[in-house]
Amino acid sequence: MGPTPAASQLASARVCAVIVAGGMGRRFGGDTPKQYHLLAGVPLIVRTLRAFDGCGAIDRIVLVVPGGDISRVATALLPDAGLVKPVQLAAGGASRQESVFNGLEHVPEDVSLVAIHDAVRPLVTGACIAACIEGARCHGACIAALPAWDTLKRVEPGGSISETLPRDCLWMAQTPQVFQLSLIRDAHAAARRSGWTGTDDAELVERIGVPVYVVPGSRINFKITTPDDLHAAEMLVDRTSASEH
Repeated sequence: MGPTPAASQLASARVCAVIVAGGMGRRFGGDTPKQYHLLAGVPLIVRTLRAFDGCGAIDRIVLVVPGGDISRVATALLPDAGLVKPVQLAAGGASRQESVFNGLEHVPEDVSLVAIHDAVRPLVTGACIAACIEGARCHGACIAALPAWDTLKRVEPGGSISETLPRDCLWMAQTPQVFQLSLIRDAHAAARRSGWTGTDDAELVERIGVPVYVVPGSRINFKITTPDDLHAAEMLVDRTSASEH
């Protein structure tokens, strides 16, 4: 399928990143939400912000955090983050989907593309961000994803395998997920009207009949969900730092 009719208008579109850190990270454990945990001495949320701040295709950032954290983030975290691009803070909602919706409400109207990303995917690269943006410039909707590499089983509630799924056309979605601003707002509005909760933003766009394209993501662009994930990320950062010296 060729470029969408809007591709010419998107060729020089302004891009805003919506970084979602609105949750409490209960699966991680402890009293501190996981987005504030340190990765090699730097808060996860700051590492993610720096990745988007350093990407030339990004013009500005909306950071979604728990409502009670806005003042602390504004005064104690952002000033020392070393960011160049403007950051607008927004209050998160009761779910990730609500947090994204709230973030979209703070995106300026002069923006045409929105790059939505989980704050706890701190190892995202500038190349991945740029590739997703380029895909969205062409098609209107594009996400990072990886082909499934393990054998996939459908398992019944009792624990028995009912089916082995063919993995030839199966991909595992990541973020960033980049969309035309008007498109993703329409998709979220439709979901709210019907009471639908999706597992990611791409699913909401799929539900309104708009094709979403993929570009290859990265195995290191994983989501920090448990302390083991944080430990794995620390080893990757340490290895990268060692190779640079």
